[in-house]
This record gives sequence, C-alpha cells and structure tokens, in this order.
Amino acid sequence: MFKIDAVFWSALAIFAIAIAIFAITGEQMWLTLMLASYLLRPTLASLGVAKRLVDERQMAIHYRSGNIAFAVLMVATVVLAAIQSAKGDPEAEMYNIIIILGIATKALFNVLLVKDYRGAAVRIIIGVGAMALLFVVMSHGLSLETLMEGSPWITMIALGLLARKFPRIISGVVFAATTVLLFFILGKGLTVGQFATALLICVPLYVAGTCLWIRPAEETPEVVVE
Repeated sequence: MFKIDAVFWSALAIFAIAIAIFAITGEQMWLTLMLASYLLRPTLASLGVAKRLVDERQMAIHYRSGNIAFAVLMVATVVLAAIQSAKGDPEAEMYNIIIILGIATKALFNVLLVKDYRGAAVRIIIGVGAMALLFVVMSHGLSLETLMEGSPWITMIALGLLARKFPRIISGVVFAATTVLLFFILGKGLTVGQFATALLICVPLYVAGTCLWIRPAEETPEVVVE
C-alpha cells in the first residue's frame, strides 16, 4: 500500500524528472533516476533516515525482496561474465567489477549498520588490507616480490589491529595513507580498472577513518543540568 507522505512526493518528483529526461533527450540518466525513485523509501528506511515512515511489515518485505533481487543480479552478472569471457570479449572484466563492487558494498554496510563504528572501522581496515594482500599473493606467489609489494597491506592490517586502542591517531594515518594511495592509483590517468580499484580500496578506508573519529556512546560525557 502506498503512503502519501514526503517520501512519496519526492519519489514521484524524481520519477517525473526521469520521464521528462527520456522524452526530451533520451539520455541514459532517465533509467538511473527511475531506479532512484523506486528505491528511495527502502533505502532511507534501511539507513534509518525515514524508518518511521515504513512499518515493520514493509521493512520485512523490503529486506526479503532486496536480498532476492541482489542474488538474482549477482547470478545474472556471473552468467553474463562467463558468456562474454568464453567469447574472448575484454569487456567481460566490467561484469567482474560489478560483482566485486556489489559484494563489497553489501559487506561494507553490513558492518556499518550495526552502528559499532570503531568496531566497523577495525574490520574494514583489516578487511581491505587482507583482501589486497591476497591479490598480491595470487599475482606473484610466495616470493620476495610479494613481500615487497605486500608490505603496505601488512602495515594496513597492523593499523587495523591498533585502531581500537588509538582511534584518532590511526584515523589520521589512514586518511593520509589513503590520500597518497588515491593519487598513486589515479595518477596515470583514469581507466575503468583504476576507478574500480579506487572505489574498492579508498572509499572503505575513508569511511573507516571517519568512523574512528566518532566517539562511542559510552565515552560521551553526560551533560548534567542543574
């Protein structure tokens, strides 16, 4: 059942803009806006922004349908990647990037929505470091080159282990290291692979650095009103 509220009118406005763009220009952005209008309410509810505007039954339906849709999208993308790869099409890499981005995004929000921000930051930093180190090992095997190329990621894992004890210091180090890494990744021009790498590595690390600055509720001093 549709609720006539601020979210409904916002989604309707986005939908109308999408139809207008399609009718006037035919640009692909209309499809993005159409998707945004459909996902606006469940996305706001999942982030806790408009949870009061969605009842528990709707939340359960959105959760189940969202998981089914995500599974269907991932399976379809894997099948398309296999078909394109069998044809020798280099564009098959695009499908692999979509799969990895989808899984990484779901994993990121799985830890963030618990709202234990420092714990989430620790898991994100260690997870990014471990994943990058795994790719290095898969590329070069057990060798001196692996040790040299993997040393920054071993350091990143160590930072993650220290993050809960020294959150603000580690946050500053993570921000600085991620900024240097971002310039290194994008320094030779922007390709699809470099952009995807920046999304997969730098965005989670920036999120983790921000989470380390958020003071846990138990550390927030109480204000006494006399």
